[in-house]
Amino acid sequence: MKIKKLETFSNNFVGFVKLTVEDGSFGWGQLSTYHSDITAKIFHRQVAPWAIGKDIDDLDRLLDLITEREHKFPGSYLRRAMSGLDTSIWDLRGRVASKSVTELLGGSPGKLRAYASSMKRDITPKEEAQRLKILRDEKGFDAFKVRAGAEVGRDSDEWPGRTEEIIPTIRKELGADVDLLIDANSCYSPKRAIEIGHILEDCNFCHFEEPCPYWELEQTKKVTDALTLDVTGGEQDCDLPTWRRMIEMRAVDIIQPDILYLGGINRTLRVVEMANNANIPVTPHCANLSLVTLFTMHLLRAIKGGGKYLEFSIEGVDYYPWQEDLFLNSPFNIEDGMVEVFDSPGWGVEINPSWLESSDYEKSEI
Repeated sequence: MKIKKLETFSNNFVGFVKLTVEDGSFGWGQLSTYHSDITAKIFHRQVAPWAIGKDIDDLDRLLDLITEREHKFPGSYLRRAMSGLDTSIWDLRGRVASKSVTELLGGSPGKLRAYASSMKRDITPKEEAQRLKILRDEKGFDAFKVRAGAEVGRDSDEWPGRTEEIIPTIRKELGADVDLLIDANSCYSPKRAIEIGHILEDCNFCHFEEPCPYWELEQTKKVTDALTLDVTGGEQDCDLPTWRRMIEMRAVDIIQPDILYLGGINRTLRVVEMANNANIPVTPHCANLSLVTLFTMHLLRAIKGGGKYLEFSIEGVDYYPWQEDLFLNSPFNIEDGMVEVFDSPGWGVEINPSWLESSDYEKSEI
């Protein structure tokens, strides 16, 4: 089946791709979130020209072709645009075969354990603990992630002493029976990260994410080698040779590829294979309730070496107002700390027509 038409619907925060082939079959995918209007321009300028008229059967070859033709532009925006092509092809395949994407990937529909992922730093430790306890009691979460330091903070905190307070507070308030994770978002030097890591170990945290600037793999490895808890990272990385190096040097204990930052399902599967060969678990990054979390759900139900949980953002439209009314049928329902992948064809979700009507529209076609 050859690609006949590629359409994008976008705003500054999120963008969707509709792919149509010669016989009229179609699929929906997504560009990566944030500056998605810019990504849509790149999609039509640097992805669509190489994809229109091409067969969708060999997706790896098509993605490699785009990468090679755009070799002067190896960075994040091109990969974020390629994700829209990849994920729309997977949806089309599922719709045509009347199978969910997870089934096409060799998995099966079913449930996944989720961890409640907080995005907030502008919240006191006591307030954070209180809202997590409510989620524990109402939704059944038994794993939670909070934030340490300041984002890319050069060893500074959101305010003095917040990190040293939130670590023991969350453990005390949530109790001994839950898993606790923390994300530093590239805040620390290795020396400071190791200091914080020992506090985390004392409070039985199990996951220390992106402790050092993510591009400084040697710095991160120093932290990984010095601590007993799992050091994790990789969400920002979109270059396959960087992934190969990160895994070969064992810079982290758990890798966290983001499907939409990386360039789609197929490129993520290549990273998963690298991790499997090195016996490193895969807990993907998916920090909002756009389609990236649904894509990750389907992936985790299919791959070998998947981590213990799905990341599940707990921030609603008060924090991410752009998440409102994206879908006709929300796929994100938490019960007993679990979310379910259903057997509906493709991704099993429909984009809200009223949202599409209000977005910026562009088209490339034969």
